Amino acid sequence: MIQRNLLMRSFLALCALGLSTLPARAWQESGGDEKKDEGADAKKKDEPERWFVVKNAEVHTGTGLVLRDAMVLAKNGKIEEIGHELDVPPDAKVLDAQGLRVYPGLVAISSAGLLGFSTSDFGDTLNPFNSNMILGLATGITTTGTGGAAVKLKRFSIKDAVVREKIYALFSYSSRNPSGRRTLREKFVSTAAWLREFREWEELVKKDKELKEPAKKNVDTSVLAVLKGEQVAKFNANDRDDLFAIARLAQEFGFRPVIEGCREGWTVADELGRAGASAILTPRDRRPKDELLSREGGSSIENAAILHRSGVAIAVVPGTESVDLGGIVGRDIMHLPIEADFAVRGGLPEEAALASITSVPARLMGIQHRVGTLEIGKDCDLIVTDGDLLHYETFVQWAVVDGKVVYDKQKELYFAHIRPRADAPVERKLDKGETEPKPEGDAPKEGEEEKPKDGEKPKDGEDKQGGDDEKKGGDGEKKGG
Repeated sequence: MIQRNLLMRSFLALCALGLSTLPARAWQESGGDEKKDEGADAKKKDEPERWFVVKNAEVHTGTGLVLRDAMVLAKNGKIEEIGHELDVPPDAKVLDAQGLRVYPGLVAISSAGLLGFSTSDFGDTLNPFNSNMILGLATGITTTGTGGAAVKLKRFSIKDAVVREKIYALFSYSSRNPSGRRTLREKFVSTAAWLREFREWEELVKKDKELKEPAKKNVDTSVLAVLKGEQVAKFNANDRDDLFAIARLAQEFGFRPVIEGCREGWTVADELGRAGASAILTPRDRRPKDELLSREGGSSIENAAILHRSGVAIAVVPGTESVDLGGIVGRDIMHLPIEADFAVRGGLPEEAALASITSVPARLMGIQHRVGTLEIGKDCDLIVTDGDLLHYETFVQWAVVDGKVVYDKQKELYFAHIRPRADAPVERKLDKGETEPKPEGDAPKEGEEEKPKDGEKPKDGEDKQGGDDEKKGGDGEKKGG
């Protein structure tokens, strides 16, 4: 389905670039319609082990554990060990993060703009050459949700990019549509009744094999998937009355709702907490209360903090889920950590703010067993930053997906010029009259005097300034000649 669509779109894109020899191999590796080689599994076993390690870092695992001067060791894209003084194979690729921090790769619960998703004759398709993917990785995002699927940001590759499909069952339960609200509740009633009969039949059929399975009458497949725990029920609601009604519906039929928006959630936080609800919200969202109402309402910067205290899991999203290079500065998907920082300003604990852009969205999408935290056995998806992730001045220096470096700040055009790393060469134009510096090998070592040129004798009392004047004079002679 979506995996095949991704392959088809990439095949067309590669053909347009004159690389038509690559997609066939990618098609076979990704499990398309072509038959796999009989010895494919054997070849995979014979492939050399791929080791990767980040060392000398301050590792924030996302589980509450912080390790100083620690290492993260990965084997074939999976985290093998986290700790100190680990045994690293000699052929491992090493990333020295001395003085830097390591965090789990960020999980954006919705940001199709980073992937170049579009709708075509092939359905929802992914463009692995989309330049916005670089900006997403520069933000620290390594996994994102889009079109009901969870996808990794793998540049120039679609192999194993889709982590999970069919995450949500979308419902509307609004007071503005009374008939639709009544219809949805009837679907829950009839589907829940059939499910009870089916479970009773499962027990009875063990004794009497001739009993027939209950007929699926008035059973809604989406509701059934939710009641069986196969999909997550997702609602879009902001008003207090709608939020309260969703919480009661969830308590009645025993499912945990995910509510996107949840602007007035702080007014019914306890009820949402009892329902086991999760909220996808924007901390900087600003809407005044309706003046016709006497009750509490409208937005509040404390929304996330109040909901968190009531047991509601918080996933933070920015005001705009796409990349906006010329519009609302600081409110698009590139500022996801800053949005979480605003939740901290409203009282949300920093640990919960970090979880709101890592482990919580991963859990809501059902991929917490692979991403969201740094733990042994999970995918080696991490970012290396030069400071606190939630600080507005912090830059992502490297992003790693499945144990491979997919983003290096110094190798991209967007941010390489801003606070370049010490290990990065600094390019600049020479000032007028300035000569190029000598090669590093010709520079005198510390404690040694500069050797005189051939045919010259060192002058007594010659200082650095005198040497500069002599150089200038030499330049003048060259110009005069």
